[in-house]
Amino acid sequence: MQTSRLNKTTIWGRLPAFLFCAAVLLSTTPRVFAQDDPAVTRRTAAELLDRIHQAAQQQNYEGAFVYQRGNFVQTSRIAHYSTRTDGEFELLESLDGKPRKMLRHNDDMYTFVPERHLVVVEKRQNKDSFPALLAVSGEQVLSVYEPKMLGDDRVAGVDSLVMELDPKDAYRFAYKLWADKKTGLLLRAQTLDSSGQVLEQLSFSQVSIGVPVDKAGIVNGIRNLAGWTVVRPPVEPVDMAAQGWQITPSVQGFHMIRQLRRPMASREAGQPPIPVDQAVFSDGLAAISVFVEPVENNSRKEGTGDSGATHVLVKRQGNFWITLLGEVPQTTLQQFASAIEYKAPK
Repeated sequence: MQTSRLNKTTIWGRLPAFLFCAAVLLSTTPRVFAQDDPAVTRRTAAELLDRIHQAAQQQNYEGAFVYQRGNFVQTSRIAHYSTRTDGEFELLESLDGKPRKMLRHNDDMYTFVPERHLVVVEKRQNKDSFPALLAVSGEQVLSVYEPKMLGDDRVAGVDSLVMELDPKDAYRFAYKLWADKKTGLLLRAQTLDSSGQVLEQLSFSQVSIGVPVDKAGIVNGIRNLAGWTVVRPPVEPVDMAAQGWQITPSVQGFHMIRQLRRPMASREAGQPPIPVDQAVFSDGLAAISVFVEPVENNSRKEGTGDSGATHVLVKRQGNFWITLLGEVPQTTLQQFASAIEYKAPK
């Protein structure tokens, strides 16, 4: 099997589910408190996870955050507003490298690519982009992670609570989370390997929470698309079992959360797009995507790769390429791959 390294892509080129993972070594360490009764710790951790999820959707905040993976650093600006009448409005803008900007109203996303004068309009599929977590209850997360409450710290000038979530098996990484004491907003998230080393990090460098709603710029940007080439990629739900695929991983805690079909441009000129099916599994923190596409040519190779916390596994199964991608150890992807079976539908 050929081993390769994933290309270092910017935060804009990665799947949304990857915006949650993060990595940087800290110059300060939070004060560690003695552990409470395990039942109290578990209840406190579950409540904090629920608050983190709710705060990302319900709070009004503006700021800048930094994504770090090894020597790679990407800074982005974010503004999020929640209204009773019109729902959520969000701006996410890259401050490094090529300009990129995303505007969102509820689940309608508009991604602007200035150098191509292109705007991609699509429905939001992933709701775990920093500072959000995946949309499951704290109790579900704690079925496969052991919580530790590590006391108080400060991030971007905001007093925070620190929590570590250690995996109960070897099939996932550990996480350390910093959340605003008052609102629960996630301020920093680290992904840790089995030795406690930081693989990836996302962290606010500046943040203002509870700001007045200022959605005018987002609304105007969405409405004024004159002069832009607007592309609406077709994405539709798919029943992969009906297509003949059975994916029954034995890794505890991972549940399928969605199945989608996206067309991919053929390498052969004049040929129709290739359908690519995607099944996404999550344990509440980590996500794994399984992509299935027909074999178009034989130039592609099987292999593995990694970048920070993200690993990839590519294998051929009959007339299909199977690609597994997720912020989990390589052994987890191998477990998933071994559980994939295909039986042509009649």
